[in-house]
Amino acid sequence: MSNKLSSSVPTDREVVLGILNNSEDVLNRLYIGYFPMILQLILNNNGDEDDAKDVYQEAIIILYNKIKSGDFELSSKLKTYIYSVCRRIWLKKLAQQSKTTGNVSDFEDVIAVDVDVEEHEEKDLQFEKMGSALKNLGEPCKTIIQDFYINNLSMQDICEKFGYTNTDNAKTQKYKCLQRLKKLFFKPDTA
Repeated sequence: MSNKLSSSVPTDREVVLGILNNSEDVLNRLYIGYFPMILQLILNNNGDEDDAKDVYQEAIIILYNKIKSGDFELSSKLKTYIYSVCRRIWLKKLAQQSKTTGNVSDFEDVIAVDVDVEEHEEKDLQFEKMGSALKNLGEPCKTIIQDFYINNLSMQDICEKFGYTNTDNAKTQKYKCLQRLKKLFFKPDTA
């Protein structure tokens, strides 16, 4: 029997290289590999399987973004990092739900990952805010910004789509749209 089963847990190095190379196989193996450990953590601390899936998904996204940003140094085992992130996320959720939990330290090794979790939450908030700013931007700005930054259309494509006489005019319009978007995005939330 081959010891290189594709369902086996990838090594830490395989995970980092796999994520950098957009390997779906490595992500799937990572997902399957450490989930039982996280499921156990959540089940032991007032959660169910759906909670475990949510927390694990979030932790994998944090890990993925950290590796992709080139900001990831493997100072501990990947297993420890994932466990620590999940534990931090779950403790936070429990605190928000005002649920109590025993001492969640059933793993030999936990590292501080508060900054990583907070950065992830901050980005989520920024995306939400950006979404609502875009909604309030109005046309044609909303479509121009989405076409350029999300759909990766060239200025030439945008120029033709909106009937601008040349790309300079389209660029000027995009610049004005960006200024409007910034004003909406950075305006303080009015409660």
